Amino acid sequence: MRATTASVRRQGDALAFAGAVVAAHVPALWSQAQAGRAGAARLDLSDVSALDSAGLALLAELAGDGALAVAGTPPGLAELCRAYRLTPALGFVSA
Repeated sequence: MRATTASVRRQGDALAFAGAVVAAHVPALWSQAQAGRAGAARLDLSDVSALDSAGLALLAELAGDGALAVAGTPPGLAELCRAYRLTPALGFVSA
């Protein structure tokens, strides 16, 4: 069953994502993330139920090429990181 909602909120030093971080939700998630982005030290993906390439692009942009720590491993994250040559911290792998 695919989650039909997604959210992001500031929780301590983290931007905490929940639900399906997928293309349909990326515009709203981007707006929500911008509100809490300043001073964030990590992305908490523990409550992410689904992730696609658009969601990964959002997370990689927020992570700032590996500048933020990433907590949690939602379904599909490892496979997408391999496919797009990203490190577990969502930074790009050097060629």
